[in-house]
Amino acid sequence: MGVGGAGMEPLAELMLRGGLRVSGCDQKVRPGLERLTSIGLVMSEGHGPEHLEEAAVLVITSAVPPDHPEVLAARERGIPVFKRAEALGAMVNRGRLVAVAGTHGKTTTTALTTHVLAGAGLDPTGLVGGEVLGWNGNLRLGSSDLFVVEADEYDRSFHTLTPDVAVVTNVEADHLDIYGDMDGVMQSFVQFVDGIRPGGSLWICGDDGGAARLATSLGGRTRTYGLAAGCQLRATDLSWSEAGNRFRVWEDGQAAGEMVMRQPGRHNVRNALAAVGVARTLGAAWPAIADALADFPGVGRRYQVLGSVAGVTVIDDYAHHPTEISATLQAVRGAHGRQRIVAVFQPHLFSRTRDFAGQFGEALGHADAVWVTDVYPAREAPIPGVDGRLVADAVTETARVVQYHPDLETLAEAVAHNLVAGDVCVTMGAGSVETVGPALVSLLRERAPVEGGARAPA
Repeated sequence: MGVGGAGMEPLAELMLRGGLRVSGCDQKVRPGLERLTSIGLVMSEGHGPEHLEEAAVLVITSAVPPDHPEVLAARERGIPVFKRAEALGAMVNRGRLVAVAGTHGKTTTTALTTHVLAGAGLDPTGLVGGEVLGWNGNLRLGSSDLFVVEADEYDRSFHTLTPDVAVVTNVEADHLDIYGDMDGVMQSFVQFVDGIRPGGSLWICGDDGGAARLATSLGGRTRTYGLAAGCQLRATDLSWSEAGNRFRVWEDGQAAGEMVMRQPGRHNVRNALAAVGVARTLGAAWPAIADALADFPGVGRRYQVLGSVAGVTVIDDYAHHPTEISATLQAVRGAHGRQRIVAVFQPHLFSRTRDFAGQFGEALGHADAVWVTDVYPAREAPIPGVDGRLVADAVTETARVVQYHPDLETLAEAVAHNLVAGDVCVTMGAGSVETVGPALVSLLRERAPVEGGARAPA
């Protein structure tokens, strides 16, 4: 159930390519699922007990409630019901496992790690919660027994994994609807780290206070990466532009060489260092690591440049937490200097909007102009008094130009009308805002021949 989800899709593909018969259903059939139907997925739109006729096992997402009619029907018929995380653990714990956890950066770091290990000849299977450019999806199928997976902390999903090598990119307050407070978040990460296999190792970001609190869990088997002095794997001499990052890497105080990558920003250097650390743990050589970093194509909706039209650059990003927004906008500022940055943000979840409205406003203050649309609810019911205006009002306190535009359908047209040549427009969020960036590119292309891309901002 929910086969079109970012985590379910690669799991379904892994099962299909492993020779299993797989059927799937979702509320709506996405065009991207045609790739899975072409390799054998039997797809149904909507949910209902009729999908269980030939099922031996039912795999559900964490968002499916236990009293869902399809779940109840499965239990009545004696069909085992597993959450996605349980099914994933059953598939990947049988081999050598690298698990990438953290509040932010999991998807890019997992994709980078898979890419670097593949470049080093280790031929891993990688499962990522986003579309990796060049993979034709979010699964890379390898021929070895090595798996690299994104370890999701939502609903404590990562507790089903028993990795040989684990990465924790950072630990911050998030998913407070599940954990209640930061102590609950930390306890969950400690339990994840406790699941590392005997003789296994842990890489943590030494720049992050939350991750650093895990350092004592494995004693000498814990290694640190980051930009700070004292990190065992460290990057210095950072510079970045529209072309990406350039930095020097040091391993245990010894110079390892200069690295380049296409993705800009300090956060992406840290993501790269995590991948490098795993690769070194597994025996990869420096030349292969450097070559792989240089040709990593990136992940969809992670600082994805959709196009430059009529003098306007449009970037789409999945950022939906204040820390992620700040990192993305600082990367844009570093790459584009004094150009005007226009941020377009859709808050994700009512609970997250309520809990972090002020911090969203502060993070969005890194842009010169801000557009905020209404909340994408995902799995949540509305909370009285919580909408996108909370974020817009918080941005106003930073003295930035802000527009609250709750109607997503007309958002692209409104934003396009206010863009001028030289602007960099960044669409951000984990929901349906993903449609706005492509729509902006189309609108800019339509007007470019007529208006030359020059229109005074309103």
